[in-house]
Amino acid sequence: MILADFLPPVPDLSWDLAKQVGVTRAIARCHPRDTGLPAPDDLESLRTIRDRFAAAGITLHGLEGDEFDMQRIKLGLPGRDEDIARYQQMLRNMGELGIRLLCYNFMATIGWYRTDPRVPARGGAISNRFRLAAVDPEPVSPELRVTEEKLWENYEYFITRVLPVAEEAGVQMGLHPDDPPVSPLRGVGRILTSADAFARAMSLSDSPAHGITYCQANFLAMGEDIAATARRFARRIVFVHFRDVEGTREDFTETFHDNGPTDMPAMLKLYHELGFRGPVRVDHVPSMAGEENLPHGYARLGRLFAIGYMKGILDTARIPCA
Repeated sequence: MILADFLPPVPDLSWDLAKQVGVTRAIARCHPRDTGLPAPDDLESLRTIRDRFAAAGITLHGLEGDEFDMQRIKLGLPGRDEDIARYQQMLRNMGELGIRLLCYNFMATIGWYRTDPRVPARGGAISNRFRLAAVDPEPVSPELRVTEEKLWENYEYFITRVLPVAEEAGVQMGLHPDDPPVSPLRGVGRILTSADAFARAMSLSDSPAHGITYCQANFLAMGEDIAATARRFARRIVFVHFRDVEGTREDFTETFHDNGPTDMPAMLKLYHELGFRGPVRVDHVPSMAGEENLPHGYARLGRLFAIGYMKGILDTARIPCA
């Protein structure tokens, strides 16, 4: 496996900490609001970011998230063809620069969403929670809504146009589940909320570029057997998000990696047994003492703990990692 971390595209303390714990592969979001540069459909912008990482001794292994405004694509609005052309160019740029992974989602209007961002966790740490009952019942504006049926149409329109470019560029696209996996959310349909939905998405193409980001906690929140689901999609998994939650899709809380309901060592062993040799990164973590005001899910100390925990499992199980 390849150990990676989600790092900002501009150098900060997290770059040094990642290297100090032995992680030298980065996954980054390169949206202009994160970089201060043009979006990565601009070759020189993406080259600047890749080279910035390289100068620090870090390899930019992949991109994650919406790298520019995807609303016209996801909602099927006029102008989406121009945006898809930008997406295709981004994929070509990634291939030219040796960036071989793109983790993407198809959540329209509302991305990953929590109702309670400051839930007490072990020892006074701060975690987050989603409760469907606490969601604002007021729907978003009508122009921002989409039905599940229309979203499926929009996804097929998008993916069938970008996959040939991704395949030619040598870029694997890993589809991320909806987080939370509920639909609708404030009037917005969501489609990637079950293992069967992923099977439907994967059935649209057998391209080797068409893969899954296996965010195991999302599949757990769906109510799926995450070990069986990993086996079901083994040949499609191109990226693993390693995290845990307790609860149901209607009410769940994110946990420390070592005190949730999942047998985390067993999952890492399973990925290895299934032949997965791609990147794995720790995902959302509680905020620990002194970092309560950092963005929830991405504080530094919690990530260091989680990376150390994951490395300990890999070392004990004699699973090689880069």
